[in-house]
Amino acid sequence: MTEATARQSTMSQGEWEVRKDLAAAYRLVALYGWEDLVFTHLSARVPGPEHHFLINPYGWLFDEITASSLVKVDQDGEIVEGGATNRVNPAGFTIHSAVHMAREEAGAVLHLHAPDGVAVSAHKDGLLPLSQTAMLCLQHIAFHDYEGVALNLDERERLTRDLGDKNMMLLRNHGTLSVGRDVGEAFTYMYFLMKAAEIQVRTLNQGEPYLPSQAAIDTTAEQSQQLGMASKLTWPALLRKLERMGSDYAS
Repeated sequence: MTEATARQSTMSQGEWEVRKDLAAAYRLVALYGWEDLVFTHLSARVPGPEHHFLINPYGWLFDEITASSLVKVDQDGEIVEGGATNRVNPAGFTIHSAVHMAREEAGAVLHLHAPDGVAVSAHKDGLLPLSQTAMLCLQHIAFHDYEGVALNLDERERLTRDLGDKNMMLLRNHGTLSVGRDVGEAFTYMYFLMKAAEIQVRTLNQGEPYLPSQAAIDTTAEQSQQLGMASKLTWPALLRKLERMGSDYAS
């Protein structure tokens, strides 16, 4: 019996499926070049009433993460079940627990420090309507001012207040955050936000941008209301991509 099979036999099928999806998201973040060594975090809620969630073992690179290596913690950051290590990043706990505790529907939370996302978070006007991708994001974005490395539990109340019911956030001078009902939805929101940020950085490097009309911005905002539903198509396709690459994320 492999270690992964042994771990799987101790948990519900629902938890194992969430573990596989979260591990896949870690691998995809690495594949897209959005990782920051071991210092950012993706989390997912474990099915059930216990308010447990899964997060990366601190010290592992994202392209090492597997379903069985994830650490299970409670809403206070206490380890319920160790994974590859018995350690989690305390800043990761602060940010992720805040969202999971405040938003019952938050099945997954992704937080990145990818350069383009940080650059846009530090722009005075945040994300600009420079592309269709950006305009699809605008109605979903919240902002939270930087307070230092997220170790202060008091920041959780301010972070969740600023997030409100939005599914994307620019953490000013810090990075990006996305929330979804499941891992696939959270990843899809993050993909749109990161693609919009990449386009903005490239566009502003060219000089004065051409802006669309306000009517076009408003129309695209209305069309973006069901943006999260795109994950029904994108997430299975992304899992197939990992499988074609021979990834062991599901082990």
